Amino acid sequence: MSDASASALPPGRPRRQPFVHPESLSLDSSFFSSPPVNFLQELPSYRSIARRRTNIPSRDKQSGTLLKPTDSYSSQLEEGIAENLNSQSIRKYALNISEKRRLRDIQETQMKYLSEWDQWKRYSSKSWKRFLEKAREMTTHLELWRDDIRSIGGKFGTGIQSYFSFLRFLVLLNLVIFLIIFMLVLLPILLTEYKITNSSFVLIPAKDTDIQCTVYPISSSGLIYFYSYIIDLLSGTGFLEETCLFYGHYTIDGVKFQNFTYDLPLAYLLSTIAYLALSLLWIVKRSVEGFKVNLIRSEEHFQSYCNKIFAGWDFCITNQSMADLKHSSLRYELRADLEEERIRQKIAERTSEETIRIYSLRLFLNCIVLAVLAACFYAIYRATIFSQEHMKKEIDKMIFGENLLILYLPSIVITLANFITPVIFARIIHYEDYSPGFEIRLTILRCVFMRLATICVLVFTLGSKITSCDNYSCELCGYNQKLYLCWETQVGQEMYKLMIFDFIIILAVTLFVDFPRKLLVTYCSSWKLMQCWGQQEFAIPDNVLGIVYGQTICWIGAFFSPLLPAIATVKFIIIFYVKEMSLLHTCRPSPRQFRASNSNFFFLLVLLIGLCLAVIPLTISMAHIPSSKACGPFTNSNTTWEVVPKTVSTFPSSLQSLVHGITSEAFAVPFFMIICLVMFYFIALAGAHKRVVVQLREQLSLESRDKRYLIQKLTEAQRDMRN
Repeated sequence: MSDASASALPPGRPRRQPFVHPESLSLDSSFFSSPPVNFLQELPSYRSIARRRTNIPSRDKQSGTLLKPTDSYSSQLEEGIAENLNSQSIRKYALNISEKRRLRDIQETQMKYLSEWDQWKRYSSKSWKRFLEKAREMTTHLELWRDDIRSIGGKFGTGIQSYFSFLRFLVLLNLVIFLIIFMLVLLPILLTEYKITNSSFVLIPAKDTDIQCTVYPISSSGLIYFYSYIIDLLSGTGFLEETCLFYGHYTIDGVKFQNFTYDLPLAYLLSTIAYLALSLLWIVKRSVEGFKVNLIRSEEHFQSYCNKIFAGWDFCITNQSMADLKHSSLRYELRADLEEERIRQKIAERTSEETIRIYSLRLFLNCIVLAVLAACFYAIYRATIFSQEHMKKEIDKMIFGENLLILYLPSIVITLANFITPVIFARIIHYEDYSPGFEIRLTILRCVFMRLATICVLVFTLGSKITSCDNYSCELCGYNQKLYLCWETQVGQEMYKLMIFDFIIILAVTLFVDFPRKLLVTYCSSWKLMQCWGQQEFAIPDNVLGIVYGQTICWIGAFFSPLLPAIATVKFIIIFYVKEMSLLHTCRPSPRQFRASNSNFFFLLVLLIGLCLAVIPLTISMAHIPSSKACGPFTNSNTTWEVVPKTVSTFPSSLQSLVHGITSEAFAVPFFMIICLVMFYFIALAGAHKRVVVQLREQLSLESRDKRYLIQKLTEAQRDMRN
């Protein structure tokens, strides 16, 4: 506004102050008494860096002062983008649209000065990346149960969605395991049996083996009761024992094709090693992704509180009831955090006498837990012994129910133990004075150990019966040939019975417990008993333990029953639909919900524990227990693992020397040292990354303080200009 126009204003009207845009404000000496450099040195971030000057290696060599954080960061970003502009996609950089467009223009300008070969490589690389992106988009539409799992996530949140995603992973895993066994073991036999190829079986007569060890009678034909077929179908005996379902069917030493002889024993062993290694690598790969997320989310208590308040909502929820449930879940988590804080304060204020008392109580309660576990293991041991000693009676000498009870006695005892022990552990944990979060984790770990250890107890009990002969000498065959003509098949039958019985229990609980309970709660809600009982909760940890239990049975039994992975695949597919129906119609989600990342990592950790426990009995049975001389592909070997040295002995001498050198101590010790060094390097690298994360968090905090400081100075500058 000019002076003439200003003087023309009425004398009583105040003058308008000229408008000053915030961007036009320059923080120079006209507003502050100090120069701009001194003003920037007043920033909280600069002062914090100045206090740690000796720890920062980057200095301005000319002036001797520390580089400003913004200048250093921007220069490093520009240099990094300039170096990686040709190899990296612009989409990966955290820049705004205008900067990305500018970089894209730079890329197109640089393309004109490249040779035709470089331009072709650049265009082919972009085309290949676009093809991969389109292929990934197409494969997402081919995912199994994609719409169902998304619908579950939208109605019940990502915690329950992660359970069904985990169940889908087990279906795919068992399908791949079955394909491995089918391609390596079943396919050559089927091609020969049905004369699809010009091949024949190779049968090598056993040497230095007593004739009594090779006797394996086929089940007698004749008058068979109808219920015998039901017993055979449920227990794997009778007509199923002679099929390719069990180990005893593969009494073949090889398959002779036109140009080569297929070594079936070696293929049988390699298929077992292959599916165990594949399971390990697949689980580790998926668990590492969840571990990264958990590592990033490792936070302090105040940060955890802020994350729950400002970022704890699950935006996948579209159902009002599930929204109310999520509200209650967040309230529960906040109450749990307050309870944990109260317990930490209580522990800090605890006297020495109280500490001794609580630790003594925990020791006593853990002794009770061990006693419960020991009682369950002993009951499983006795049930297995009784079942194995009485299952050889003729079927016509006992009634149908008695025979079925004896056959399924170990499975029944294991199922009862899996039902009773979680209730006992939940009661005991309340008296141990732990935090709510630690109570849940400790109870789950105890239940995991209980469920998976019962399978190992059953297998080791069978192993002790196989290798012990009481009054009968085992020197003839190396195992109890009188009771176990083909012990691998009988172990496979026990795993088959566990698989079938577990499946029957899951269906029975859903149909005959959850569904009637839903009807009673819905139509008899006025009864006080129904109000106290309530609707069945869909507890994620219990359901996960159930399917991990079934998967552990599959891993152990796949060696003794090669078609067990196919049965497990069908079982998990049916369980998916049964659990989905149960969730939608008969159950309510548990108020104690899991985050999706925490759930995935926990599920895979439990599955990895199950895999490790499954490897132990398999290794012992393949390396130490003598193989059956009457059935199976290893009749000419003392143990299953003996096939590997026999195969190595057929290699050329140079290759044999290489294999023996790799398996010798001279190679193992340096290799172990190198592995240790690599492990220590990655541990140090992880520590360095963790420190960088801490520094970045501090930098974010300092940047927020810088913003508040600059806003305060800007407000003061505007106030000074108005005055």
